[in-house]
Amino acid sequence: MADAGGSAGARRMWCSVPERLQLHGAMLALQFGYAGFHVVSRAALNMGISKLVFPVYRNIIALLLLLPFAYFLEKKERPAITFNFLLQFFLLAMVGITANQGFYLLGLDNTSPTFASAIQNSVPAITFLMAAILQIEKVKWNRKDGIAKVVGTACCVAGASVITLYKGPVIYSPAPPLHRPSPPMFVSLGDAKGKNWTLGCIYLIGHCLSWSGWLVLQAPVLKKYPARLSVTSYTCFFGLIQFLIIAAFAERDPQAWIFHSGSEVFTILYAGVVASGIAFAVQIWCIDRGGPVFVAVYQPVQTLVVAIMASIALGEEFFLGGIIGAVLIIVGLYLVLWGKSEEKKFLMQEKAAIQSTPEHGNTRGSSQIKTPSLTQPLLPPSTENV
Repeated sequence: MADAGGSAGARRMWCSVPERLQLHGAMLALQFGYAGFHVVSRAALNMGISKLVFPVYRNIIALLLLLPFAYFLEKKERPAITFNFLLQFFLLAMVGITANQGFYLLGLDNTSPTFASAIQNSVPAITFLMAAILQIEKVKWNRKDGIAKVVGTACCVAGASVITLYKGPVIYSPAPPLHRPSPPMFVSLGDAKGKNWTLGCIYLIGHCLSWSGWLVLQAPVLKKYPARLSVTSYTCFFGLIQFLIIAAFAERDPQAWIFHSGSEVFTILYAGVVASGIAFAVQIWCIDRGGPVFVAVYQPVQTLVVAIMASIALGEEFFLGGIIGAVLIIVGLYLVLWGKSEEKKFLMQEKAAIQSTPEHGNTRGSSQIKTPSLTQPLLPPSTENV
């Protein structure tokens, strides 16, 4: 009885918090969770975990977490599976899981968590660019929202180019405290040597292109198969199969599949449970209640948190080129988000104007409302993204 009363009291106290405050708190917690994933992934690579074994274990955990929710929550709305659907899920997995996560780990191994997080801010702009090229979304050059999206995309491309081509001098280098022994967990977290910075940035751009392509390709699939959790589960399953096939040929060392320390177990559990389980549920709720733009606006907070975490845990140095590029990408991100927000307002005003003139509703409505638009949110509703 005491336990039931305590849980009921806690639930009432949580419900008394304004929803907007709950959303902001949840988004801050989400960014800390994702920021920790960047640092933990780099720590895993520095400890010697295979870049093929890590995503295999991560996707096993993610699939085990997703399957029960997909099965029970979407039992009634899930269409019958066909070979055509399975083929589409396989292709989604190839782009959104295998290429996405593979390029991310290759890029992270050669750069740093901060710059991996910074480049990810360009995903909304790249998604818009892909959608415009495929004519899923039209660019309105005569309106401020169209100009803002184009300029924002250009800023993101410029920022990613600066990070890739110009490293620059060291702006900040954390000095390790003298005469203080490091805890065992953090002995192997130091920044790895022998990086190829340019190659790493190219891999990270490939990661962002894969992520954006995944978002664009999901739109037609979800129209025919409107069960988001099931689509994510199928995608995760086929991604796991693809990684297993690649690992069977490329990872010949049996010892790579064995955990050698508690730290290795922790990094994989964090990636699977926090970044692919808890974060998934929180982000779905935030997109549902606050909208995709609200979620995307918090993305740069993740970059700031990653920078602080990486500086403390990994002793990461900050270079001028990376800072300039990150600023350009974040400016571009906000321009694209502002453009999307203004476009939504314009469409609502246009729709209201059409509804206020019913005599023209049938003739003008079809020509003005049916504007091709990117149907996916600016951030993926699933955390199978890095």
